[in-house]
Amino acid sequence: MLARLTVHGLIAAGFLAAGTLSAAAQSFETRAGAAYVIDQTTGTVLLSKNADEPIPPASMSKLMTIYMAFEAIAAGNLSVSEELRVSQHCMDYTGSTMFLDTTDRVSVEDLLRGIIVLSGNDASCVIAEALSPNGTEAGFAQSMTVRAQAMGMMHSTFTNSNGWPAAGHRMSAHDLGVLANRLILDYPTFYPLFAEQEFDYDGEHPANTRNRNPLLGLGIGADGLKTGHTSEAGYGLVGSAKQGDRRIVFVLSGLDTAQARAEEAENIVNWAFRQFTQRDVSRAGTRIAEAEVWMGEAPLVGLTLAEDLSLLVPTIAAADLRAEVVYTGPITAPIAAGDQLGELVITLDGLPETRLPLVAESDVAKGGFSTRLRTAFQVVLGKLGVGAPATEA
Repeated sequence: MLARLTVHGLIAAGFLAAGTLSAAAQSFETRAGAAYVIDQTTGTVLLSKNADEPIPPASMSKLMTIYMAFEAIAAGNLSVSEELRVSQHCMDYTGSTMFLDTTDRVSVEDLLRGIIVLSGNDASCVIAEALSPNGTEAGFAQSMTVRAQAMGMMHSTFTNSNGWPAAGHRMSAHDLGVLANRLILDYPTFYPLFAEQEFDYDGEHPANTRNRNPLLGLGIGADGLKTGHTSEAGYGLVGSAKQGDRRIVFVLSGLDTAQARAEEAENIVNWAFRQFTQRDVSRAGTRIAEAEVWMGEAPLVGLTLAEDLSLLVPTIAAADLRAEVVYTGPITAPIAAGDQLGELVITLDGLPETRLPLVAESDVAKGGFSTRLRTAFQVVLGKLGVGAPATEA
């Protein structure tokens, strides 16, 4: 039987002790066609607008090429000092480029900076051909799609390495957020490349030496990741910013101008950090509730948090917080300490539901003969409607 136990007072006390007040955070009304904002520290989604709709990602899809390049370097299949040749196909790309030609041999390190800082379509193509299973950019794009889906990005399909407009080349804002999060967490050694504001590859092309990320250098903690623009996609940005112990990751797409992108991105960062704050509510091992035990030496088992409880709440925090324990019970013995028995479900107005695992506080052995006799007696009484054990359900 599914049991639900309200623990409002326990959790609310944690917020009140942290000094929260009663009001609601303001939602963000974005001009972007698609948007996704997540607090990386707590995993809380702050904003989602058309986030699972496959859209043309423009140069933001270069993040997948970059991720796979980092992955190859970490696996020893590619070296940052290795020099790669430039094919005619890669040289023929226009738009944003490093101005590479077929006489060049370029180090992987320079190519990575060329992709990240300069958004080089040609640089992305060179990396792609080097890592492709058949030596072509199209072959690498197929690998990108397979790898993306293995990472949980189910709304991503690639036909090239750089986001050049093409039928079927699509990513969702949510997928871009997942990818950005993985880049930050999986490759912290490489991540500082995204904060570089300038890269002058050969000193001969001053028109393309600056990072187009409008947030870098504003002093708001922004340190990545990638802009994008085509006439079809509009102006977009996959960004991240860190202030104190908190980091946010956000995706914006479909804005009309570069100025609108810059304004919207800065507003998103300010809103996410000013309107929300992280609260440490309870520690792992804290008993939250007790669950009924069936055929055990003890009639109840304590349910404790398996991990620390830290939640993101509005800075002027909502008082309307609801918390309940959900488990299927009574729970049949034997029970081992640490077994997951249920979940703590927390809902707070304006934020998505939070679920945390609850585990057994201690062992409960299977009862002996007297326990089985007592249980059988209680079952009989329950069927007769006399003295039946009470269960919240």
